[in-house]
Amino acid sequence: MLRIDTHAHVLPRDWPDLASKYGDLRFPVIHHGEDGRHRIYRDGKFFREIWPKTWDPQERIEDYARFGVQVQVISTVPVMFSYWAQPHQALELHRSLNDHMAETIRAYPRHYAGIGTVPLQSPQLAVRELERCMDELGLQGVQIGSHINLPDGRHWNLDAPELFPFFEAAAQLDAAILVHPWDMMGSESMPKYWLPWLVGMPAEQSRAACCLVFGGVLERLPKLKIALAHGGGSFPYTIGRIEHGFNMRPDLVATDNFRNPREYLKRLYFDSWVADDRALRYLLDVCGADRVMLGTDYPFPLGEQTPGEGIERLQLAESERNSLYHGTALEWLGLPESRFA
Repeated sequence: MLRIDTHAHVLPRDWPDLASKYGDLRFPVIHHGEDGRHRIYRDGKFFREIWPKTWDPQERIEDYARFGVQVQVISTVPVMFSYWAQPHQALELHRSLNDHMAETIRAYPRHYAGIGTVPLQSPQLAVRELERCMDELGLQGVQIGSHINLPDGRHWNLDAPELFPFFEAAAQLDAAILVHPWDMMGSESMPKYWLPWLVGMPAEQSRAACCLVFGGVLERLPKLKIALAHGGGSFPYTIGRIEHGFNMRPDLVATDNFRNPREYLKRLYFDSWVADDRALRYLLDVCGADRVMLGTDYPFPLGEQTPGEGIERLQLAESERNSLYHGTALEWLGLPESRFA
């Protein structure tokens, strides 16, 4: 059976050192140590260690073959979004990352599909780079953050009117959009216990989903194909409360879209990585197997370490397994199964 991992991060071994070029330490930089370790620094501080399988396409293929996974839909690591930067500076980084991704896919077309990255602090530039990703580089769409923090210190949620032309272009291009949590809310007030990743990440995804729903973005663009990483975060699991608020206080909640938010569970896509069998069963119950697809957050420790393990434990019908392993992903990506034959 064809198995496609829709949530797999990639970085090039090296990328432009914009921190030095522009004198801004907020840009992430990579240090390859003499000890054989590879560390990302940001703001002059250690951010994350990565490994050769983050960039080595053949090592990734061999690693995944152990689990019967043939294809990864690769996307960058969210720290690279750099929405806070001046648009032309961020675009320089995004183009480099997208070019690297396209090179990987051209070299291994049976094993990779790709979703690029765009500088959403400038929607006009983001549309141009999205068009380049789709028309020139052969990518299937782009990954975006759960909100956009701007160079001037302001923030846009995904319902911001300024972002609508980007979503409109994505719908017209039939681009797959992956929303990934980043720059997690509450990070400054909960620095201990890895809480930004354990608490903030699920909340970020619910923020993104609610803004897309209540802001009318999905209603106005019915062909827009948006997937929410990490199983949609807390959005599917608090839909009862969200719906109740919509029903009880429409004067506050239903100001821009009068359609029940529960209906959009059948409009969005979700990856399967929720780290709990009962949570995955619930996700399938409320969204349907045709809206859920294998995703692991490879190659990071917070991701599913044995790809598809949670799906297998549910002992699903063959038709549901087909949907989760490749059917839903192919629909979201707009690709035929023969691409990976």
